[in-house]
Amino acid sequence: MEKDKIVVGLDIGTTKICAIVGRQNEYGKLEVLGMGKAVSDGVVRGIVTNIDKTIFAIEKAVKEAEDTSGINIRVVNVGIAGQHIRSSIEHGSIIRGNEDDEINIEDVNRLMNDMYKIVIPPGSEIIHVMPQDYYVDYEEGIKDPVGMSGVRLEADFHVITAQTNAINNINKCIRRAGLEIEHMVLEPLASSLSVLSDEEKEAGVCLVDIGGGTTDIAIFHENIIRHTAVIPFGGNIITQDIKQGCMVMQHQAELLKTKFGRAIAEEASPNEIVSIPGLRNRPPKEISLKNLAHIVEARMQEIIEIVHSEIITSGYENKLAGGIVVTGGGAQLQNVKQLFEYMTGMDARVGYPNEHLGKSKIETVKSPMFATTVGLVLCGFRSLDQRENQYKEKVKSGNYYHRGDRKDKGKDIFKRIIDKTKGLLIDDIDGREDY
Repeated sequence: MEKDKIVVGLDIGTTKICAIVGRQNEYGKLEVLGMGKAVSDGVVRGIVTNIDKTIFAIEKAVKEAEDTSGINIRVVNVGIAGQHIRSSIEHGSIIRGNEDDEINIEDVNRLMNDMYKIVIPPGSEIIHVMPQDYYVDYEEGIKDPVGMSGVRLEADFHVITAQTNAINNINKCIRRAGLEIEHMVLEPLASSLSVLSDEEKEAGVCLVDIGGGTTDIAIFHENIIRHTAVIPFGGNIITQDIKQGCMVMQHQAELLKTKFGRAIAEEASPNEIVSIPGLRNRPPKEISLKNLAHIVEARMQEIIEIVHSEIITSGYENKLAGGIVVTGGGAQLQNVKQLFEYMTGMDARVGYPNEHLGKSKIETVKSPMFATTVGLVLCGFRSLDQRENQYKEKVKSGNYYHRGDRKDKGKDIFKRIIDKTKGLLIDDIDGREDY
């Protein structure tokens, strides 16, 4: 019976926890089968601060995703963000035994695995190691060394670390919610999969994901991720400014921001007024949309200044032909694209996770605020495809079995790969599918 690949992405954000269940259709596009979300009360600036509240929100979001998709969720691809994320460029090298032998994928993997042994600050863990450029016998600028001859293989790696406590708290919440983690992915990497095109990554582009508690940055050039950063400011700080500046309730400030907020004050009409219900036995409060826009613009300018500073620090300011792609909930603010262009002098656009989406009954998933969750699902499919390709390559090369027992060994290996996917391949059976 044909198997359906089903992947679940779980975004543990500061304002919301969102779960998306997806499968690939016959055209390779993502078909969203179900989605669930819950208010996130136990997460501050991307870091879990209250275990019980976070578990409750995860269970609620996952239950809703299960009900809309008809699939029992057991395994998730989860995102990680927060101010504790650090990235650096590290250099690694290995010496090979015979220069006449071609460099193979095992050599490249050995070099990459060695990077997980480098010394990092206490209390931190490496979550991603991504190759930049390779060197073979001191020859520079090599993108793929496999098939070349040489004794010394070197590479620069983009190494991303996270605090062990933050990782453990996410693991604890997922486990207590009755789930397993398949992959833990840096959130700007996930977002980049859903909103950036290969052409933009090749030309050079900066992804800016404005979430509730953090703003995540990922810079790509020549199809390689060159720089990542997490800024501890997001949409929630704009809501706080509105709450204090207009002297309204928190939920009223959030509604003012999402419905009437503008990132450029000049675009707001000075004559427009919105009336907010007053507290008990008090008259309604009138808010000028011009004043509201001034509050939003001041904080957005601060965020964009920090983003621009990160771009300059990366050294790729003059290499980003693709400009800036703004996504996340903060990208829905009116005039945010124009403010980015005005302050950075670079082209900008709002990133929607539409390019990889097929037909879906859940249209809300096309919003920028779900870019990370969609990207986490795409990360899961990419990992599955890589495993299948590795399996096919090894079967093709005959590395998996000896003469006389090809058939049995092939079955054993395929079974191990199925086991490793932890239920990501699902039988299309009647009733509720088990994931």
